[in-house]
Amino acid sequence: MKLSFLDPVYARPGPYACAYLDTSTDVDDPRKAVELRWRHLRDDLRSQGADPAAITAAAAAVGCDLEVSGRHGQAIVAAQDRLALVEELAEPPARDSARYGPLPDMMRLAIAHAPDIPYVAVLVIRSQRGATRQAETCIDVEVETGRWPTSAASPGLRCRWQLQAAQWRSRAAEVVAQLEDLAGAHGSEMIVLAGDMWARRDLLHQLPRVLRAATVEADAEFAGTAGGRALLEDTLRDVFHGRLGHRDRTMVNVFLAQRARHPQAVEGMAATVAALRRGQAQALLVNPPAAFTRPLWVGPEPTHLALTAQDLRSIGVGHPREEPADAALIRATVGTGAELVAAPPDVVTLAGGVGVLPRYVDASAAA
Repeated sequence: MKLSFLDPVYARPGPYACAYLDTSTDVDDPRKAVELRWRHLRDDLRSQGADPAAITAAAAAVGCDLEVSGRHGQAIVAAQDRLALVEELAEPPARDSARYGPLPDMMRLAIAHAPDIPYVAVLVIRSQRGATRQAETCIDVEVETGRWPTSAASPGLRCRWQLQAAQWRSRAAEVVAQLEDLAGAHGSEMIVLAGDMWARRDLLHQLPRVLRAATVEADAEFAGTAGGRALLEDTLRDVFHGRLGHRDRTMVNVFLAQRARHPQAVEGMAATVAALRRGQAQALLVNPPAAFTRPLWVGPEPTHLALTAQDLRSIGVGHPREEPADAALIRATVGTGAELVAAPPDVVTLAGGVGVLPRYVDASAAA
């Protein structure tokens, strides 16, 4: 999974005030509930010595997602007196949290994007148009792009068509052509197709072979989409549960092959830190939630990363400091252009919950 969405955060100098909070609207008086949650986080940031201007900047974004229905959350990052990032979370955080420090708390947000699979959702249903006695049967088609799971609370482009049922077979090709263009432009790895059995099967039959092979059918006959939520959200959650994107799956397979030959070079915190410090990592692998208890030592640059202060002093870093491991690892990953693979333990269990896919295996590291 590429991490370019975090670039705007690291482009701003810290220190950073970061907050993750539940902004769900399925409660009585959600605005008041969010204000109370923010009050606790604001006090927490103050107790950590946060810049008042950063707190004010973050406060301006709190609750700006209340038009999104149901359960969801927010991630907010402010640096000095400016917002660096505001993003809706498809699921509320397990607990509200705030952190102020030289490195932004971005591992949680990165994992919230995983598996980051681009898709197109298609819902085909029958409807009646016109007065009861003169009603004609129509086929309604709704199509929406997205990247799962972030699109659950931040849907992509949506298109709609309404065709007479009598003309469906002759005009379905028009829908297929536009669907093919949309899937190609979006880089979709999967099409999730649901709705009326007859109409969707006819649509599936007309899809090009490549798209047909990437299509998953679901039995949902209707999907009322509440405000700000993805089309076919519940179906998508079932379809994508436990999946990895094509690229992430490939990297896991390569990692497993390398681990079989050079386990000490690719798995565990020591190997991971060494590869990131050398700028050698193609991808950081973590078992979510990536909760590391041991801090790491860092310096001014993303590659200034080590298990001990002496390791950094030995490469000329004058004033190493301890930082949470998750913040240090994700900064080094973004800063060196590496990717992130958030792999569930049932896909690959990593020693210490972390591993690295090197761009190449250093013979001295593998020894």
